[in-house]
Amino acid sequence: MKQTWRWYGPNDPVNLADIKQAGVEGIVTALHHVAPGDVWTPTEIEKRKAEIAVLPDGTPSGLRWDVVESVFISDDIKARIGDWRAQLDNYKQTLRNLATADIRVVAYHTMPVLDWTRTDLKWKHQNTGLALRFDYVEMAAFDIHILKRSGAVDSYPEEIVEQAAAHFSAMSDGQKISLTNNLTAGLPGSAEGWTLQEFSERLAIWDGIDADQLRQNHIDFLSEVVPLAEEIGIRMACHPDDPPFAILGLPRIMSTARDFQSMFDAVDLPANGMTLCTGSLGSRPDNDLPQMARQFGPRIHFAHLRNVRRETDGIPCSFYEDDHLSGSTNMVRVIQALVGEETRRKMAGKTVTTIPMRADHGHELLSDIGGGGNPGYTAIGRLRGLAELRGVMMACEETLT
Repeated sequence: MKQTWRWYGPNDPVNLADIKQAGVEGIVTALHHVAPGDVWTPTEIEKRKAEIAVLPDGTPSGLRWDVVESVFISDDIKARIGDWRAQLDNYKQTLRNLATADIRVVAYHTMPVLDWTRTDLKWKHQNTGLALRFDYVEMAAFDIHILKRSGAVDSYPEEIVEQAAAHFSAMSDGQKISLTNNLTAGLPGSAEGWTLQEFSERLAIWDGIDADQLRQNHIDFLSEVVPLAEEIGIRMACHPDDPPFAILGLPRIMSTARDFQSMFDAVDLPANGMTLCTGSLGSRPDNDLPQMARQFGPRIHFAHLRNVRRETDGIPCSFYEDDHLSGSTNMVRVIQALVGEETRRKMAGKTVTTIPMRADHGHELLSDIGGGGNPGYTAIGRLRGLAELRGVMMACEETLT
């Protein structure tokens, strides 16, 4: 597996020299300053490639841009509102420009409004590091008592509504502000969040659009985009929902093995693939990650390897980011399946045999604590996770050899 690292660009506190020391072979990044729906121009793409190629001291990095994460699908395209058609044309032009620049893997997701969502960005883990955590009761408290979304009470079981009311009553003003900021932070890599009013307005776009409609819109999107991707040599990697269940009244359509199989059946081309994210999918007890890695092997174009610990076996549930080899998913068996898929590709004479991976999300550890890095993307926690995963990968590869 090709070891990569997510980099947020020149303003990322983890610079390319730090990344080089981690021993990775490639970079995962995006043009975060380009708004969803706008074209990624050849000039901006080449500028980012040039930035990746040079270390801070001016020497060559030996790194290349391997995976785009992400070319976001705008909410206008997902909901088919506004000037979605022009934005879809822009999306296709962006893919052409990336292919011309020889960047072949494009990750994206189908989640409306938000990317991954956590209620706590600095939860104290048992190892005393700081972790990301999703607390279902806190989410309900925000939704019902802070955001005051219409119909929010009806979205939760009665016992969760009661617990949320008690939790909200006990919260300090500072805790309420922190929770609000965590949930309205916008997209990863963005320096801007939303006010509660702006957030409510974005949610309102989705009133009356259910999962069935979003799923059909997504299939229509793929029906236009995937044939183009197939033609120009781009592999599309759909990321699962995070968390993989409905929140804030928003529909979710990529949360289970059945969801992904339906997507592949609807647009049955090799370019129509997935990002296997063990953390997102692992937040549901009905997702068998080693089995999914085997079932969808030929469609796995990218892998996020991280582990979450589910605090209950319900759906939805609370969970936190655990150590990469701990948590509720057997990471060794997942990696065995992925390495096995690479071996299958080699034996079949496939042109693309390697699956790029990255150690996703890490704890805030040691000198990174309080250092101001992107939540989940500080250096030392990911470095530890990558070292652990690298050992498992090498052992699996040696065993198969």
